[in-house]
Order: sequence, then C-alpha cells, then structure tokens
Amino acid sequence: MVLRLSLTVALTLMLSTSVFAANLPDTNGKAVIEYLNKTDYQGWQLWPGKTKLYKGTHPHGALLTTYVSSGAYKAIEGKAGGIPNGEFIVKENYTPEKKLAAVTVMYKQQGYSPDGGDWYWLKYAPDGTIDKEGKVDGCIGCHRAVKNNDWLFIGPVK
Repeated sequence: MVLRLSLTVALTLMLSTSVFAANLPDTNGKAVIEYLNKTDYQGWQLWPGKTKLYKGTHPHGALLTTYVSSGAYKAIEGKAGGIPNGEFIVKENYTPEKKLAAVTVMYKQQGYSPDGGDWYWLKYAPDGTIDKEGKVDGCIGCHRAVKNNDWLFIGPVK
C-alpha cells in the first residue's frame, strides 16, 4: 500500500511537471506574447521592492513596471542566485506621459543561449508588433555587465 501510494505521488509529480513544461511557449515571439496574454502577466507580482511606474533609464523608458512569474519571484526573494528555467521577467516601458511604449521580456530557457545567460530576449509594441527577439546582441551586450547577477540589472538575485 505504501509503495503504491509512493508510486502514485511520484507519477503525479512527474506528470504535473511535464504538463507545466509542455504549457510553456517556445522561444518564439508570437508564442511568448500569446502565453503572457493568456496567463495575464499583469496579475503577477511586481519585482520585490519595486512599484508600478518607477523611474527608468535608457533604453527601456522613463517609467517602468516590472512583473515576475511566480518561480522567478520565489528565486528573487530567496536569493537563489539565479532565475529558474522557464521563468519570466516582463518589463513594461512607459513614456514620461505614462503611455505604454513597449514591453521587454526576459525568458529563461536552459541551453537556449549559453553566451547570453540562457535568456531569450523579446521587445514588442503594445499592439503586439515584435521589434526584437531571440539572442539580441544589444540586450546581451548591455546585460553582460551584470552576468554575475543572472544578467539582471533591476536588483540582486544572490
């Protein structure tokens, strides 16, 4: 009975992990945007210690709002040293007049881009038009300065 229960629990965990992984989007701009819209990323938690419309810097915008997926939030709060595979950082970039100008996304995918911290980068307009995606040289070149913080400027993960 105990063995059967243990096997049932193990199988359930494996299947739930597989289902979760299967629901994650490919490293493709349209798929990522669709996923973010379906999961209502604006319902995710904000980066710890940040508020909506905090002061931003070039190239992202005058005002920013940064949302993090639940696994990313737990890793940040727990100072895990990095963001886990399959997690997201979504930054809304606003003009000084508080108009949404773009959305920039970092999506962690193990093995996707070892030279870029395994991050998939995406920038798109409010209407969903993709500006940049993939292994974006400008993103990687800038964020390389903080590769010891899992390529993140916004705050410590260690």
